[in-house]
Amino acid sequence: MTTPQILAFLTIAGMMVAFVIGRWRYDIVAVGALLIALLVGIVPPDAAFSGFSNDIVIIVGSALVVSAAVARSGIMEVAIRRFAPNLSGPRAQLILLVAIVTVLSAFVKNIGALAIMMPIAFQMARRSGVSPSMFLMPMAFGSLLGGLMTQIGTSPNIIVSSVREELTGTPFTMFDFTPVGAILAAIGIVFLALFYWLLPKREREDTGMERAIEIKNYTTEARVLEDSPAVGLTVHDLHVAADNSAMVTGIVGPNGNRRTPLPDATIKAGDILIVEGAPEALDKMVSQTGLSFSERRGEAAKDVANTGVIEAIVGENSALIGATAQELTLFDTTGLNLLAVSRRGERFTSRLGEIRFRNGDVILLQGHLQRLPELLRQWDCLPLVERGLKLGSVRNGLVPLLILLAAMAATAFGIVPVAPAFFAAAALMVISGALPLRDVYNQIDAPILIMLACLIPVSESLQATGATDLIADWLTVTAQALPGWAALALIMVAAMAVTPFLNNAATVLVMAPIAAVFATGLGYSPEAFLMAVAIGAGCDFLTPIGHQCNTLVMVPGGYKFGDYWRLGLPLSILVVIVAVPALMIVWPF
Repeated sequence: MTTPQILAFLTIAGMMVAFVIGRWRYDIVAVGALLIALLVGIVPPDAAFSGFSNDIVIIVGSALVVSAAVARSGIMEVAIRRFAPNLSGPRAQLILLVAIVTVLSAFVKNIGALAIMMPIAFQMARRSGVSPSMFLMPMAFGSLLGGLMTQIGTSPNIIVSSVREELTGTPFTMFDFTPVGAILAAIGIVFLALFYWLLPKREREDTGMERAIEIKNYTTEARVLEDSPAVGLTVHDLHVAADNSAMVTGIVGPNGNRRTPLPDATIKAGDILIVEGAPEALDKMVSQTGLSFSERRGEAAKDVANTGVIEAIVGENSALIGATAQELTLFDTTGLNLLAVSRRGERFTSRLGEIRFRNGDVILLQGHLQRLPELLRQWDCLPLVERGLKLGSVRNGLVPLLILLAAMAATAFGIVPVAPAFFAAAALMVISGALPLRDVYNQIDAPILIMLACLIPVSESLQATGATDLIADWLTVTAQALPGWAALALIMVAAMAVTPFLNNAATVLVMAPIAAVFATGLGYSPEAFLMAVAIGAGCDFLTPIGHQCNTLVMVPGGYKFGDYWRLGLPLSILVVIVAVPALMIVWPF
């Protein structure tokens, strides 16, 4: 092993450790890896920024804009209400939701497809009287399977296509992924419809307009008014008033002094109580003791008819992350009141305005219904409960849909390459007004684009130093006694094993060149092995942290970390069993 190869391995290994630790965001890790690669000399200075001009970055960025415009149109919500308004059977609802998310994910970003359908899933769960947990994880898994069907369905497919072009001079086309991807998607839908019961039942009651979804650690604050019957009562008395289903976790006096909420602590006028519990219990405590929830000020107080409440989850790139409502001067700048915050596994004792938002927090906001959708998009927050918010109209929704279909047709018939076709489609979305110009840069996922641009030259250093050949030789020796199908399965399982700890795009950037050399070393064509890497990287069903779709449904679905493998492990095994022979038929060795 040469010194450059050792340095390349150490750089990649250090990057993977940093990804697993998760202390730094993935784009920062990628920037650090590129700088280290430059410093040790495995990436030449003239190639350091080649990733920024790579087609992969253009395609992913353009696809994000196109996806956002389609999601914003609201066409799917209208279609569901029109064609399946009275679907009440839970199994039928599950099949419909998973099928729509799966198909939609083939053409728009999978987290976008999932976000479009989540409010509808909550409505259907309410209608049929089941827990939303029955729907959400299968929908998340369906969104991952749907991404396997087209070149733009998921980042791994785009990257694998680029790798093939470098190796053979011909990239994969838009629908080269469809034969195997469609088979996996169809079988996955059937599996999820039949075996959703593998998930433990997570109860989530009452998702109505007036209340939030039932979350056991839902925290809000209530003010003790001068004439409140609560004045003079003890904390124990308040707990009894709520049947001990809600509890006071903190007391802030009128002068800002904090008191420990001991059972015999006396409630005084002007106190602010930090209260935790289910919505029913909170309502009962407040109504029976004369407390007051959030102060309804300004716009919210003047226009009650148009004032509503919405529950949303804080996205991973939200501008709210790391800030507090107090620091953001939330009400003064937006006219919105923060009513409550929920974070799984954590009990708050701070005032609402002092809680620092994190990715995955569930927040309850009150404000003018016309402003809520715009602010949620601006903050990268996804609504969990449908509360009459209108994101678009059918007429306007047809425009982004037609643009998307035109771009796909142009690439499918070889008229225009994927990168310029989707770049043009993104531009048309803005020109046509399907996506406001102010939203474009919010929708372009800068961290993922930076990560891709930085990791492209880093991953290429593995090839330049001969490190990929070395790994492929080791794998070839291991696979010498294996039949072709077992070697293919080995690559797919390796990609699946790495993906939960590495971003799926990063997994492909590292694994695809290795798989290509490995296949060549065994005397096989590389196409099936490249496809195996894309499928393995795109099928992360084992943890809530490997893919943002899995993370998105964790809190609203009430899932625990260990719930994912219950449904995800058998689905992963099924994917390998079905994909290997399908790849061998569609892409012969």
